[in-house]
Amino acid sequence: MQQFYLYMISLGWLVFAHPFHISLTEIKWNAETEHIEISQKIFWDDLEIGLGDFHDESIDFLNPANKEKLSKQIESYLQEKNTIWIDDKSVSLTFIGYEVEEDAAWFYLESEKVKEPTAVKIKNSLLLDDFPDQKNVVQVYFESKSPKSIILGKGKEIGILKKN
Repeated sequence: MQQFYLYMISLGWLVFAHPFHISLTEIKWNAETEHIEISQKIFWDDLEIGLGDFHDESIDFLNPANKEKLSKQIESYLQEKNTIWIDDKSVSLTFIGYEVEEDAAWFYLESEKVKEPTAVKIKNSLLLDDFPDQKNVVQVYFESKSPKSIILGKGKEIGILKKN
């Protein structure tokens, strides 16, 4: 685990130069609502390329001609590129919205009602068709403040994280 944190710290320096392609996905169980909450941080300039290729049209993420259309394009892209299984059962995800934060944006999804997970299987293929060096870091929080983490990429789009 210590190597993972050193890896992430070293990535921090590369991210400022940004020819490096990375996303962050945080997955948390909300005991009150009995939903899985997903937050994804993606560089918006990379996402413009991914959305453009996926929808076969030019995308202006920061200044869209039609914000509602952009939101639907983001939703369909995220629905296609993310799949979650809780204890081997596929879970339906709903797109909640997004917010822009400097050079990246946070995207929010929520699961249907599910029981508390003991294992989460994740398919995250964000931007893998567009950038061969794309890495998708996934962190799952099981009852603790310290997440369990996995790095997904081309050839390894699916991973499993277990509570124990």
